[in-house]
Amino acid sequence: MLNKLFKLSENNTNVKTEVMAGVTTFMTMAYILAVNPSVLGSAGMDPTAVLLATAIASFIGTACMAMWANLPFVLSAGMGLNAYLAYTVVQGYGYSWQVALLAVFVEGLIFIALSLTNVREAIFNAIPVTLKHGVSVGIGLFIAFIGLQNAGLAVDAATLVTITSFTENFHTSGICAMLALVGLMIMVALYIYKVKGAILFGILITWGLGMLCEVTGIYVPDGAAGYYTLFPTLGMTDFSKLSMTLGQCFNADLSAVGIINFAVVVLSFLFVDLFDTLGVLVGVSTKADMLDKDGRLPQIKPALLSDAVATTAGAVLGTSTVTTFVESASGVAAGGRTGLAGITAAVLFLISMFFAPIFIAIPSFATAPALILVGFLMLGTVREIRFEEDNMVKAIPAYLAIIAMPLFYSISEGISLGIISYVILHMVAGKRKEVSPLMYVLAVLFILKYAFL
Repeated sequence: MLNKLFKLSENNTNVKTEVMAGVTTFMTMAYILAVNPSVLGSAGMDPTAVLLATAIASFIGTACMAMWANLPFVLSAGMGLNAYLAYTVVQGYGYSWQVALLAVFVEGLIFIALSLTNVREAIFNAIPVTLKHGVSVGIGLFIAFIGLQNAGLAVDAATLVTITSFTENFHTSGICAMLALVGLMIMVALYIYKVKGAILFGILITWGLGMLCEVTGIYVPDGAAGYYTLFPTLGMTDFSKLSMTLGQCFNADLSAVGIINFAVVVLSFLFVDLFDTLGVLVGVSTKADMLDKDGRLPQIKPALLSDAVATTAGAVLGTSTVTTFVESASGVAAGGRTGLAGITAAVLFLISMFFAPIFIAIPSFATAPALILVGFLMLGTVREIRFEEDNMVKAIPAYLAIIAMPLFYSISEGISLGIISYVILHMVAGKRKEVSPLMYVLAVLFILKYAFL
C-alpha cells in the first residue's frame, strides 16, 4: 500500500530508507521545538503554547507536503522569520504579538491565492537553471555555516567570525565543539562506507558520546551558561496552554498600528517567506535530482500550496511563519525521495508534543555534523555551473547568490542579489531577450524592497 501511495518503486527507494530519512530530517531540525518557544517567548507569548503550536503546525504542513506533493520536505516555524516577529515587529516596532500573528495569517492567505493562480510556480520556473545551481550551492554553504555555529566551532570575533578556543570553558563549550568534530568524522566515515542511515547514526553516536562525557565529568552542565544535562527527562506537557495562543491573531487591535504600517509588516513576511521557500525547494530539489530537463519541479504547485496552508494554520495556532526547512536536505542526503519521509517526520512532530523534553534534549553539537556534511554534499552542484568567459553573465549571478547566502545569513538575500545581477548583466551585455519578463519584474521588486522595506 505504501509503495502505491508514495510511488516508492518509481523513485527507486523503499520503506526503510524513507522512514530513516524522515527520522534524520526530524532530528536535525528538532531544535526548533526548543528555539521557537524561546524566541517567541521574548515577545510575550507562552513558551509551552508556542511549542504545541509549532509541533501541530509542523505536522499539518509536512503532512500536506507529503500527501499532496509526495515530496520529502519538512516544514516548521522558520528561523529568521520568528526572530523578525519577536525582535523587530514586537520589540522594535512595539506592536503586540497578536498583530504580528495576524500579519502572518494575512501573508498565508496571500500565498494561498498566489499558489492557486500559479504565480509562485511561475516565479520558480522563471529562475534560470544556472542560477538554480548557484542557489543549491549557496544553501549548502549556508547549511554548513549554521552547522559550524550550532557546533560552537564558529564564534563571534573582531573579524566577525573565527574558530572557538577549545581550552577556554573546556568543560562546556570547548568539549561540545570537540564532540561535534568527532561526530563529523564518525558521520563521514559511516557515509564513506555507505552505511544506511549514516547521518542518523552519526547524530545518535555523537549524542551518546556526549552523555558519556557527562557521566565521566568531562562535560559539566551549567544552566546559567546555557549548557544543560544531555540526558532526557520525562515530563508531562500542559496541553491547556495552547488556548493562550490559539486564534489570538483574530483578537489583534490594529487601531494603534495603522493599515500602512500593517501592510509593511505583511510585505516583509511575504518577501522573506516567498524566496526562502523557493530557495529551499530549488536547492534541495536540485540536490535530489528531482528537477526535469527544463529545471522545473513537477510537484511545485502542491508543494507551494502546502507551504501556504501551513503558514496560515500556524498563525491561527500561535506560531510564526511556517516554511519549508533547509534541513530537509539532511533527509534527502539520507535517501529520502518521497512523501513517506515527510509523513515520518510529521508523526514525530506530533509525538514530540507528548515527549518534548526528550526531543529537546538532543544537543546541537550532535546535529551540527549532519548540517556540515549535507553542506558538502550540496556543494557538488557547483560543477554544473560553467565559469568560462562566454558564460560570465550567467555565472557571476550564480556566484553572488552562493556567497550572499552564508555571508548575509539569508537564502532570500542570495536569491535577490542573484536575480538583480542576472538581469542587469544581461542588459549590459545586450542579451535582454534571453531574460524572461518575470525576471525583470522580480528584479524591480527586489530593488524596491531594498529601497523601502
